[in-house]
Amino acid sequence: MTDPAFWRGKKVFLTGHTGFKGAWASLLLRRFGASVYGYALPPTDPSSLFVAAGIAADIKQCLADIRDLGRLSAAMSEAQPDVIIHMAAQALVRPSYAEPVGTFATNVMGTVHVLEAARHLPCVKAVLIVTSDKCYENDGGQAAFRESDRLGGNDPYSNSKACAELVTYSYRRSFFAENGAARIASARAGNVFGGGDWARDRLVPDAMQAFLDHQPLRIRNPNSVRPWQHALDPILGYLTLVERLMADASFADGWNFGPNADSEQPVRNVVEHLQTMWGDGADWISDDGPHPHEAAFLRLDCERARSQLNWTPRLDLVQGLGLTVDWYKAFQRGQDLRQISLEQLEFVLGDVVANGASQSVSEQTRGQVAAVNAK
Repeated sequence: MTDPAFWRGKKVFLTGHTGFKGAWASLLLRRFGASVYGYALPPTDPSSLFVAAGIAADIKQCLADIRDLGRLSAAMSEAQPDVIIHMAAQALVRPSYAEPVGTFATNVMGTVHVLEAARHLPCVKAVLIVTSDKCYENDGGQAAFRESDRLGGNDPYSNSKACAELVTYSYRRSFFAENGAARIASARAGNVFGGGDWARDRLVPDAMQAFLDHQPLRIRNPNSVRPWQHALDPILGYLTLVERLMADASFADGWNFGPNADSEQPVRNVVEHLQTMWGDGADWISDDGPHPHEAAFLRLDCERARSQLNWTPRLDLVQGLGLTVDWYKAFQRGQDLRQISLEQLEFVLGDVVANGASQSVSEQTRGQVAAVNAK
């Protein structure tokens, strides 16, 4: 379980902080009392979580490209961090087909740049490289991937994430193996959702945008199975891993963070949950293509994180989707999205927070979850 006290006063250099997962990580780290220095491209959507929740006011930041090693090194040197969490990425499969060079440059060389800059800073004690559950070579089977399974990927995105894992391994063995060196780990999670994500070609934000526009959601592969999870669950796993990493070098390795087995469901099931939660105006149709190749099944074996890190997801699929729909309904009504986001953060933290903070969540979210459970 994550220890909020560990993070109080820690200096964290967080790449990709303007992105969806990075913004939730920023909120969480600040909630735990960490000093956050963000490095990322400027946000492109005024409705993104980063903008809507006013996160820029909570942190120091440098708006620049991860592909610029000189700028990154200067920003990291200025921050003098204890911990580096690398989330900056081109994070989508389908755009990787349209822009393979940019995808590899960002996901592979961006990782090289982070590790290269980190190895020249004695202040850094731990580096976490966030990759993806798609870093494994997927042969179409239905077995859950373990950390020891072969890395690979057919599409540029998946392949670039496998490459990022190999880069991490190489730097760990070549430059961070001596006593006193920073400890380097990687985290593999994917198919996350939550409030404030407007990226195209992701199921849940595509659904929210379609429902807001009173248009049917177009589904490419309704029977594809993925490990669905609210973004805060793997982020809490990342922080737990960093805590263990700082105390014990044996945790310097790759780790899976995925949901419980009952949240590994077909796309169709997730969409039907979202329809029920959203209510009137929610519909979907099958989009038969043609489409680029995507694996039909993807599952993660997370027993290692559960047994060695004492980490388990705090939300099931229905709870996570309920919080997510609630966020977009609040956006539709013009509510204070910073307040909504902070309330949801407290709800997810529950008994993690040491001071007994409120576990409140809106009545609407509770009603949505109850409605689905009653089906």
